[in-house]
Amino acid sequence: MAISIPLPVRRLLHPGWRLAALMLVALAMLAGCSTTPTVRSEVTSFHESPPDFSAGSFTFTRTAEQDNNLEHRSYEALVSEQLQRLGFKEASPPQPAAFKVAMEYSIQGRDVRVVEPVYTAPYYGPGWGPYFGPRWRYPGFYSPFYDPFFDPYWYGPVQMMDHSYVLYTRQLRITIARTADSRQVFNVKVVSQGTNGSLPAVMPYLVQSAFTDFPGPSGVPRRIDLEMRKD
Repeated sequence: MAISIPLPVRRLLHPGWRLAALMLVALAMLAGCSTTPTVRSEVTSFHESPPDFSAGSFTFTRTAEQDNNLEHRSYEALVSEQLQRLGFKEASPPQPAAFKVAMEYSIQGRDVRVVEPVYTAPYYGPGWGPYFGPRWRYPGFYSPFYDPFFDPYWYGPVQMMDHSYVLYTRQLRITIARTADSRQVFNVKVVSQGTNGSLPAVMPYLVQSAFTDFPGPSGVPRRIDLEMRKD
């Protein structure tokens, strides 16, 4: 027995209309989502195997330039917070410390230029009359052998657009060495790239990445993504 499918249903079943519906749903979902900035870092740590941090008192060592730098001390506070979370205790003079901690960091920016194709508005030339004009053979609808979503006239000419931005490379290195003989027991390097050029804004996430899964596998690069908090 033949089944008659109403014309509106046949229209929805056409591949072109299904594609358009999926595109509209995807756009609606993206519009409803709020994008949270993320700091993505590549973390590589090296340590003795197995590391011995049983005597967990520490103190910071600084260069002459770092010693009188308030920004550096604020970053030390972030490191101290992470170490204390892991069970270390910051030594207070004249109390001796089992470990000495040093850190260095940098940020550099470079210009990036991106060129990409941009599709212009659809073509509405003479071939488009009432009900899409004579290009389609059925009144008010298109031929089953024609799909407007794959018609080069549907999109119009393609233009190449370019935009530029600054990409920043942020780096952090932290070392932990025994005070008695200055032998390193932990060395971690964090490298992160992004468009945020404020080192104070990004540093908390670099420090947190450095101590994620501490001490981590030795010599194995890991990627760590942290969402930035909305304060």
